[in-house]
Amino acid sequence: MDYLKSAVPSQLLTERGSNLVVINPGSANIRIGLAQQDTPLNIPHCIARRTSGANQVPKRNVLDQMLNSQVTTAQHMEREKAYDIIASLLKIPFLDEEVANNSFPRKMGRVDGYTPQNNRKETAFAWTNVFEKNSDPTSALESSSSKGESNEPLDQQEVTGGKELGSSECKFREYICGEEALKISPSEPYCLHRPIRRGHFNISLHYPMQQILEDLHAIWDWILIEKLHIPHSERNMYSAILVVPETFDNREIKEMLSLVLRDLQFSTAVVHQEGLAAVFGNGLSTACVVNMGAHMTSVICIEDGVALPTTQVTLRFGGEDISRCLLWTQRHHQTWPPIRTDAMTKPVDLLMLNRLKETYCQIREGELEAVAVVHSYEDGMPAGSHKTRLTALNVPPMGLFYPMLLIPDVYPSPPRSWFNDYEDMLEDTWHMEFPRRTDMSDGFFPGINGGLPMWDSYPVFETKQKKEDNIGLAEAITKSILSTGRIELQRKLFCSIQLIGGVALTSGLISAVEERVLHAIPSHEAIDTVEVLQSRTNPTFVSWKGGAILGILDFGRDAWIHREDWIRSGIDIGSGRKYKDSYFLQAQAMCYINS
Repeated sequence: MDYLKSAVPSQLLTERGSNLVVINPGSANIRIGLAQQDTPLNIPHCIARRTSGANQVPKRNVLDQMLNSQVTTAQHMEREKAYDIIASLLKIPFLDEEVANNSFPRKMGRVDGYTPQNNRKETAFAWTNVFEKNSDPTSALESSSSKGESNEPLDQQEVTGGKELGSSECKFREYICGEEALKISPSEPYCLHRPIRRGHFNISLHYPMQQILEDLHAIWDWILIEKLHIPHSERNMYSAILVVPETFDNREIKEMLSLVLRDLQFSTAVVHQEGLAAVFGNGLSTACVVNMGAHMTSVICIEDGVALPTTQVTLRFGGEDISRCLLWTQRHHQTWPPIRTDAMTKPVDLLMLNRLKETYCQIREGELEAVAVVHSYEDGMPAGSHKTRLTALNVPPMGLFYPMLLIPDVYPSPPRSWFNDYEDMLEDTWHMEFPRRTDMSDGFFPGINGGLPMWDSYPVFETKQKKEDNIGLAEAITKSILSTGRIELQRKLFCSIQLIGGVALTSGLISAVEERVLHAIPSHEAIDTVEVLQSRTNPTFVSWKGGAILGILDFGRDAWIHREDWIRSGIDIGSGRKYKDSYFLQAQAMCYINS
């Protein structure tokens, strides 16, 4: 203990971080790396699996594509209304206002601060090589990963020749993970799987829990072997730190723990909460953490290293919604080229839109336009380049404050009836005891194909829907902080707002949040100052970094779960154990039984 008090964090990270793998799973991306590293790998959280091809009617390119993902007339009207409200605030023409009627001529030019990266950002994506040349029918992971990192375009002659050579010399890769999975031509016999969407397992009638767990295992195992170079034979020398979003149910966290300990074969594991980890990642103890990811935005307050569950607010929109709104804006203004861009069914198009959003969108007053190169990706054809003028680039990110602009409900929520475990990650239910079936053996965790029987031993309660608010970001932050009920804490939190997640990198967002939160505070509240703290590290990785620090500092060693105990004894919901670093984190519901 004396050594821990005297050692500096960087020294501890170097000494103890070499065998700690920090895993921060998100809906669109997974951040994973060794705790001693400065930054993690940031990899698209998806996998494309080879399909039977002609037998699929109709062919499904993206597994989570829903049939009811059409924008209704009412939503379209609300979106246009939100656009005009934003246009008035930004002092730009309304949605249907003709340029000729505007007394001020439009100025066109590059966006300040982004010009140096434009050439790199506007490079077209190349289709992924879906073939592997290997006559030895080894496992899919070993054989496909060797060519998994090639970003070179596939020679058309090689493709044609490969299909004629026969499976013994050239065959399809069984599955492809990460960014390569997003760049597979729709004409190829692959279906993209996204195991997590909108902050939950992406369960649907077409995507059962068993398949989700198999996909998570394949993605994570591929990363560990090909990216971190940790083979199965050495996993018992490593421990895993899971940094999970507040949106996850305990059922989902338990499944992930079982995946890490049983299937990936880590020796020990511990779970930390994303918002809490973000505070540690920036060297704070008290803050209002605003996590803006690709699919979800969540707000939660941390006081003296403790997450306050009553302050959690979840919003169903994120960075990908802003990207889709960018496309809608350009099409409405007729600045988008006449190409077939479909962010819903063509992952490569969404990849392009995300890049355009990150390069050009920002929040500021006045008309914001830029000349950019967009690309068309037709089946099996090389990408086509189209130089165009993008307009109203400051409108899409303002959808954070006016969410009807984003129409976030394009993808329905997962059916909550799949989650029989009623507990919420942030609720204090540790004192409740639940019966365990006496006829169940201790080794009740089946293999990866076992699916759901492991949960049949627990009683089924009426499913409780996660609270999700249909309000803007400023109202969500204000609601979260005011729910603490103590004026001293409220004042401190309003001056300690921490923006994390990829969307937090949006230029102009900090000042916009400060201004709009200040206006959202009711006039009778004795609060007159709002401040967003500058992040000490990349907002995209701050939760991952905080998880690494929490894992190193050994604050709660008795919260670590050992593989043998987890597999042998299973879960005891009524064990009453809690994480020491966050009283309200439901660690006890995931802890093993002491033997």
